[in-house]
Amino acid sequence: MVDKELLEILACPSCKADVVLDEPAARIVCTACGLRYPIRDGIPVMLIDEAEQGPPPQKS
Repeated sequence: MVDKELLEILACPSCKADVVLDEPAARIVCTACGLRYPIRDGIPVMLIDEAEQGPPPQKS
């Protein structure tokens, strides 16, 4: 899916917060604003216009 090292350097383009991988849904989720960015062909599409709104993920 997405390389762990790449995931560590990615940030939400909207609010600059950290992001986490939602592997079952094939998307990257912002931990602060909840925007969900799709992953297409193994490449995160980190464009605000392509993101879906949602709640921030629950901290485990």
